[in-house]
Amino acid sequence: MKHLKTILLATAICIGSISFSQAQSKIAHINTQELIAAMPEMKNAQKELEALQKTYQTDYQSTITEFQNKVKQYEAEAPTKTDEENAKRGQEIQGMQQNIQQFQNDAAKDIEKKRMDLLQPITEKAKAAILKVARAQGFDYVLDSSVGVTILADGKNLLDDVKKELGI
Repeated sequence: MKHLKTILLATAICIGSISFSQAQSKIAHINTQELIAAMPEMKNAQKELEALQKTYQTDYQSTITEFQNKVKQYEAEAPTKTDEENAKRGQEIQGMQQNIQQFQNDAAKDIEKKRMDLLQPITEKAKAAILKVARAQGFDYVLDSSVGVTILADGKNLLDDVKKELGI
């Protein structure tokens, strides 16, 4: 019985100290998507991505136009050509279709790679600024409210402070 009281007392002390230490944690929140969207670097990155997408779109349209013209030409000439020539032209058309599909896949991969290359330094700069502001203001945790996290605590919103740190 004496051991049971000692164990219960020790458990109560542990729970109390854990609750006390958790009560001392300072929590803040920030919408990182809003922060990154407000950064001038992001606006420049978006312009660069749009230019790259426009270039690929222009190249794609010219390839499609060339393909359609060739199909029309081959269809118009098909009655006057031999079966062997028509089969050869059919293979050429299929090859062009495969090239167009490959171009689309390569363009999408290239655009995604460029997006990642452009966003990495921006997100790292934002993260560094968030950490700097959070540490300066004594926060233990910063929750990201942009990813659908429900903020139950009335923690401080660091968005304005981090924007000020970044000069936005």
